[in-house]
Parts: sequence; C-alpha cells; structure tokens
Amino acid sequence: MSDLPLPDLVVPARFCGPPSSGNGGWSAGAIAAYAGDARPHPPTGSGHRDHSLPWPAITVSLSAPPPLEVPMTVTTSDQDGVVATYDGKRILAARCTTDEIDDVEPVPAEVARAAEASYAGLTSHPFPTCFSCGTGREPGDGLRIFPGRVGDQDGRARVAATWTPDPRVAEDYHAYVDERQRAALEVTWAALDCVGGWAGDLEERLMVLARMTARLDSLPVVGEEHVVVGLGGHHEGRKTWTSSTMYDADGRVVASAAHLWVAVDPAAFA
Repeated sequence: MSDLPLPDLVVPARFCGPPSSGNGGWSAGAIAAYAGDARPHPPTGSGHRDHSLPWPAITVSLSAPPPLEVPMTVTTSDQDGVVATYDGKRILAARCTTDEIDDVEPVPAEVARAAEASYAGLTSHPFPTCFSCGTGREPGDGLRIFPGRVGDQDGRARVAATWTPDPRVAEDYHAYVDERQRAALEVTWAALDCVGGWAGDLEERLMVLARMTARLDSLPVVGEEHVVVGLGGHHEGRKTWTSSTMYDADGRVVASAAHLWVAVDPAAFA
C-alpha cells in the first residue's frame, strides 16, 4: 500500500520540553492519536466524535526532537504505521501494539502529595520549561507534575506526585456517557512521561525520551486529583527503561506507560 497523507501534525510552543522542541510525551500522544484513529476532526453533526474506550496500546518512537510550530507531514503505510516527518527527516512513528504494560503499584494521594517536596527538579532541573514537569511553568499553563521519591517496588526506585488537570488542558472533541470534562489525550501522554524519567537516572545524566508505549483506559477528569507513579527500570549503556501509571481519585487505573530513555550530550540541548 502506498503512503496515504493525513492532516499535518503541529506541536504548539506551549507543549515544549526543552525550549526549542516538543515535550516527548505530548508529541508522542499527538502522533498516537493518528495511530489510534482518535485524532481531532472538524466538528460534524453533534460537534463531537464519540470514541470507545479504552484505546489500543500504542508504541511511539521518537527519532529526533519534535520541532515547534511547524507542520509535520503525516503518512501511513503497512510497513511503517503512522509516521511524522519534517524537512524530509523522520521525527515520530506510531503503531498499535499488543504488548502488555504492567501497572506501577499505587501510592496513597497523601503520600504522593508529601513526596512532591523532595522533587529533585526543585533543586536542579535540566529543562525548567518542560510542559510536564518544568518548574518554570505557571500553574494551569504547564502540568507541574513534581514526583518525589516514595517506597521502592521490587527493589526499584519509585516516585510519585499528585496532579489535578486544569480546564486549560481539557480536550474538546470527544463525547462520553458521563459528560465530565476530561484532559486531552496528548496531555494524558505528557502526564505519564517525565515521571518515568525522574524514576530513572535523570538526576545523574541528561536523558530524552526515545520510545513510549501507553495504554489509556480512560482520560483523567478535569478538577479531580490524580496520582501519577513512576518506576525505575534497568540500564544498558546509554539506555534506561522505566514505567508509569496514573490513578484516579477512587484508586482506579486511568493509564499506564512504558518508556525507553537515551542519554544525550547536554550541549545538544543548550
């Protein structure tokens, strides 16, 4: 099958990680929406597209830092899944997967809330502009998810934070039976992103997201406190594997993710 064109993908500057490129989780969620056939379309009929939940698990590979405020060409093919390119360079690729994602064990909200005071990024942060975990972002503009260390799981480092989605990150193109306002799909991926990095060795060396697989059972409800938990994994050379899970106020899993991070030269992101 030949490549089929799809609507361009644009990462607005608001959703940056480093100042000059997209947040890895938000960008991954944006291309995942194409792969899961959940991307926004112009309103028709009732003004909403009604999608069943959960969406399939989707794996996204990040080959280069996603550029900001420029249209990336998106195509789909049997061989590559869904691919976003810019200036002839492959940036993002996504495909549905049957891979299992293990949930990180939950942490009580009061424990996660207390752990935020020990967030390593409060002392030294490589990307304070980051939409997900940046300390330089204003409340409501950035997610300000500040995970601190909590009890280990199976001998692996675990971090946790609370997060209450702000109305400014709400989605506007889905309809649900309960009609509660929810955070956007891309924002949900972003919320699952950096908590994994902080559970890994982000304090010790600069890493960027290279691959992320996420399973969304629902979307987080705006105005409701959630707990996001990250779990460190193993290291191999420049690579680090981590995972994360988001829980709602009733302790139910909202979404889970697995990550691959790659250590990079700090000069490349100066």
